[in-house]
Amino acid sequence: MADIVDIAVSADSFKTLVAAVQAAGLVETLKSPGPFTVFAPNDDAFAKLPPGTIQTLLQNIPQLARILKYHVVPGKLLQADLAKLSTVNSVEGSPIRVDCSEAFEVKNATVLAADVQADNGVIHVIDTVILPG
Repeated sequence: MADIVDIAVSADSFKTLVAAVQAAGLVETLKSPGPFTVFAPNDDAFAKLPPGTIQTLLQNIPQLARILKYHVVPGKLLQADLAKLSTVNSVEGSPIRVDCSEAFEVKNATVLAADVQADNGVIHVIDTVILPG
């Protein structure tokens, strides 16, 4: 198996996320043993952001890192685990609302693919970039 970063790099749908993680200096963290639960926005999710948002964030690395850390939760939480919870606390520090009652949703994003296994955690692919606060 591969780690979270290697899985994201090998998939064709996470080019923006991988570039953002590299720019924010979070590659080594996400390659560490973890485990982590990552709500990973795909490229389509980043494309929904207002024009210029990604370029602005790439010029504000602390803000970019804060947003990326909001997509990461300590521990390995599969969909079945998350279904028992209403919120989880992100590495960034803010809670993330979880709702598995109908669709599998985190905050304002729908999970497109759940329980993608990595050797240092699990990835849930989401259709929207979620923001703290």
